Amino acid sequence: MHPGSAGSIHTIKGMNPVLRRRLEDLGIMEGAQVRLKGMGPFHGPVTLECNGQLFAIRRREASLIEVKVS
Repeated sequence: MHPGSAGSIHTIKGMNPVLRRRLEDLGIMEGAQVRLKGMGPFHGPVTLECNGQLFAIRRREASLIEVKVS
């Protein structure tokens, strides 16, 4: 995805169960609509928007989330 693009989460696989549960508590799960807001420099965190909330996660964890771009 490129900054500003949006899509829906298709799958989340291989993620630490504790982190996955925390993301689900924020509404980040299969079928949720997300928008990429920005990417930190030097392989820093990825900032996403979902359900009107902004959150940042490491690129390693973000790479485990498969998104269908709309």
